[in-house]
Amino acid sequence: MLDDIKKTLWAAADKLRANMDAAEYKHLVLGLIFLKYVSDTFAARRAEVIDRLRNPDDEYYYSDASEDDLAAEADDRDYYTAVNVFWVPEGARWEHLRGQAKQPTIGRSIDDALTLIEGENPKLKGILDKRYGRAQLPDGKLGELVDLVSTIGFGDNPNTARDVLGQVYEYFLGQFASAEGKKGGQFYTPASIVQTLVAVLAPHHGKVYDPCCGSGGMFVQSEKFIEAHGGKLGDVSIYGQESNPTTWRLAAMNLAIRGIDFNLGREPGDTFTRNQHPDLRADYILANPPFNISDWWHGSLEGDPRWVYGDPPQGNANYAWLQHMLHHLKDTGRAGIVLANGSMASGQNNEGVIRAAMVEADVVEVMVALPGQLFFNTQIPACLWFLAKSKPAARKDQVLFIDARKLGRMIGRVQRELADEDIARIAATVAAWRGEAAPGEAPGEYTDVLGYCRSVELFEIAQHGHVLTPGRYVGAEEVEDDDEAFAEKMTRLTERLGEQMAQGAELDAVIRAKLGALGYEL
Repeated sequence: MLDDIKKTLWAAADKLRANMDAAEYKHLVLGLIFLKYVSDTFAARRAEVIDRLRNPDDEYYYSDASEDDLAAEADDRDYYTAVNVFWVPEGARWEHLRGQAKQPTIGRSIDDALTLIEGENPKLKGILDKRYGRAQLPDGKLGELVDLVSTIGFGDNPNTARDVLGQVYEYFLGQFASAEGKKGGQFYTPASIVQTLVAVLAPHHGKVYDPCCGSGGMFVQSEKFIEAHGGKLGDVSIYGQESNPTTWRLAAMNLAIRGIDFNLGREPGDTFTRNQHPDLRADYILANPPFNISDWWHGSLEGDPRWVYGDPPQGNANYAWLQHMLHHLKDTGRAGIVLANGSMASGQNNEGVIRAAMVEADVVEVMVALPGQLFFNTQIPACLWFLAKSKPAARKDQVLFIDARKLGRMIGRVQRELADEDIARIAATVAAWRGEAAPGEAPGEYTDVLGYCRSVELFEIAQHGHVLTPGRYVGAEEVEDDDEAFAEKMTRLTERLGEQMAQGAELDAVIRAKLGALGYEL
């Protein structure tokens, strides 16, 4: 049912944008969904408080109070902050805005409402995108969009409302990423990749950090994982950073609507030159940094203490990201990073030297080669690096290689995703190799699987020039023997090829004849 609602909403919202660029339009839609949610949850909580104030058996009971007294008492902010509900001033409530949807000033009214909400909720200060008054939508379209968002019902239960909104929000993020193409990947990592990182790292508690957090998907999936395995919201502390101001706001809203406490720094900023969390040492780091960025270097980074394993090349940030994350990792922590495949084998501009130093320092734990076509924005093949400063004793001086290129399923003409069973298989393989139980599973026993996974000693990796491409180590997958003799198989296949070639010649003749009849000779 919810899937149908999401698709219907998206189809309607996409139609309303007319010729507006998706990169601009997404902020209008997601901002309105956020505004509707905070207003609905506020209204539901206010009604609940008034009911309890009337109830003699309730701890909130307000004896002998008039309706005006009850309404005034229900405006005590403590009733809302206690259950993580944002305070919404009267002029910012959804019904007030909906009543003005057909007015030409609706854009300015929405901006004013967002300003009021920010003023009343310090946690939201500076993160709500007030661009409605200058939106370049055709006349009446913004009002139609308000009417459309009005159809999203979040219900009276705050927890249910948060879940519904979270799913709608996440679905729209994905759809906008697809609509934007290459640019969309700057703020959105496909869910199946995030789920794989989370399943392998299994972040149960402690500090979780993403230094290039986009719209916050890594954090959301971490919280979902914790709740799904018996933990509770708040078992982890969220730290992030994002350089793009509009994407930084998206992340803050994405976390705020789910009631997740977060620290995304004082402002948007470049992670390398304006590190917002210099003293942070995280238990878990999850990140999908932009691939192969060439314009990251600044002179102030010369001799930076983060470059423990060598100076990263100024023309490619991949090894700057890896070393930045190792710098911010606790001695007992683990990191999972998405990078382009080239990072596993490149020897240019000191990258091979840095990779060798990292391998010999035994901080590379697991390497996973991913299938193609997972991303909205690029066809560059990608991989997962898992780093750890302290491996299990039985796995010292070893790296686990997983070749997952044959996993996944197509979910569209050009889009692939890792299925739940693929993610579970990768997570279970890593857990068994570490000697741990995968979440919700009994401890398994690790064994190498030809063509899929292999545990490799560091000396063998050194023999291969410290190249970390899984396909180099796991071997070729065993092909099932069909018991047909080679000579017989060759005879059969040659006969079939001859038949197909003869059919091809006949078709060529037909095509030539048809073209000739039209006056075109080949």
